[in-house]
Amino acid sequence: MSLRTFHDPLHHGITLDNSKPEEAMVMELIDSAPFQRLRRIKQLGPACLTFHGAESSRFTHSLGVFHLARRALNNLIKLDPNLNRYQGLLYGAALLHDIGHGPLSHTGEEMFGLKHEIWSARLVREHREIRSSLENFQKGTADEIADLLEANKSPRGVINALVSSQLDCDRLDYLLRDSYSTGASYGKLDLERILSSLTLAPDSEIAIHPKGLLAVEHYLIIRNLMYKSVYNHRLNEVCNWLLEKIIRTARKLGPNLVWADSSMKKWLWQPNLIDLNTFLSNDDIRTTYHLTRWKEEAPQPLLGLCKKFLNRDLFKALDINQLTRGEQLKALAIARNLAEKYGLDPDLSCGLRHQKFHGYYPYKGGLRLWDGHNLSALEDSSPLIKTLITAAGSSWLIHPKEIHFKLKEDLNKLIEPN
Repeated sequence: MSLRTFHDPLHHGITLDNSKPEEAMVMELIDSAPFQRLRRIKQLGPACLTFHGAESSRFTHSLGVFHLARRALNNLIKLDPNLNRYQGLLYGAALLHDIGHGPLSHTGEEMFGLKHEIWSARLVREHREIRSSLENFQKGTADEIADLLEANKSPRGVINALVSSQLDCDRLDYLLRDSYSTGASYGKLDLERILSSLTLAPDSEIAIHPKGLLAVEHYLIIRNLMYKSVYNHRLNEVCNWLLEKIIRTARKLGPNLVWADSSMKKWLWQPNLIDLNTFLSNDDIRTTYHLTRWKEEAPQPLLGLCKKFLNRDLFKALDINQLTRGEQLKALAIARNLAEKYGLDPDLSCGLRHQKFHGYYPYKGGLRLWDGHNLSALEDSSPLIKTLITAAGSSWLIHPKEIHFKLKEDLNKLIEPN
């Protein structure tokens, strides 16, 4: 028997035992090159420019998700021993759910136009090292995991729910971990109560015992608060907008004017040629290196945009969510006119950034309560959760700091007649 323990700041010791076939498989997957690459992908992308402690990686998060999935399944196996046969499927899916993230995580998806779920599934299906570890454990495991990650398909709904649902192990870990790393106090959910309250309804699908209702309400509320205060933070939106603008500008200037190595050339100008090796070759280090090179030697305006990002000389953003969509467009026009008066390019310094967030979906895999006698929708037992069903939105007017005070004056004139 050989044990390996990962000392996690949240979950403390995460121990694996290679005498258990499913955990031996997990150890092989962790040692694989694609999973080790996740050490070089920041969990929160450029959020470290806003929250200086936000330096944790997708590697750390993925280990945490596996750990929580294992704990949850061990509890549920006591209710249905047949779930034991799905340990390998769940462990592999929980561990590998983010293996297809590109540089800077979700920000990279917007920058380069990719979906991490699709790449996660592709790596599971096609990468020789990953697939062989899964298939050596049990034939068919790789395709089952890929189907779960890409299309939410699994032989048991409860397995899918633990990986991807409104109360999955992914969300439980990232709320705890992101709260810890950013210093926010909102994400301190009652993990023990939530895990102990997971149960199985008469249809053998996952449900929540009423004893966990308060903990789940708290979880949904703090998730809502984390989106407002961290994930959709004003400066995060500015950084994401700026990074997208950098990649668009590099693509527009083209390979004759912008230096890029052979891998980044495909990411920028030949995305249809990105194979597994090319995908895995790009991480935060490679992308940041290109930004650094462009800051020093790229033509304008790419040089200036990279300089602003790397030196954290960020644009400003005004909250205009209270304005109608038509008024928001007028506000953008005002910002663009002011930027031109100051000799700035409005296309590269002004923009709108919209986000919409649903705190709870009642009909999209809604959560259920089961007390051993009655099965009911979670929102029917919680007026508090009903308040989260309506989508909350945010709208930011991004603009150069040179026009900030004049822009505020002009926008006040726009709002006053209302």
